[in-house]
Amino acid sequence: MDKSERWSQKVTESSDALNLEHGVFALEDPREIARSLKKSAEESKRRKSDPYRSAMSMLTFYINRAGKQLSTEQRERLEAAKDELRDLFGKPRK
Repeated sequence: MDKSERWSQKVTESSDALNLEHGVFALEDPREIARSLKKSAEESKRRKSDPYRSAMSMLTFYINRAGKQLSTEQRERLEAAKDELRDLFGKPRK
């Protein structure tokens, strides 16, 4: 494992902005992923932006850093979680 892989794993596991539920990105249901991220973002006292942006940023960060290691199914599930997150925060879907 190179330095960049350790760095991204550390950020995902111990973000200064959000305390993530363990295994949140491995959940099967995109809505459950979104709910967990929303809860973490709303409960955080350390985030620098609004809860929606914090939650979406963490999800996008995870997708981008996992890159080719994500299966097609996992990527689709995480992309669907973005739409679920938008719904939960009352934002328009893309």
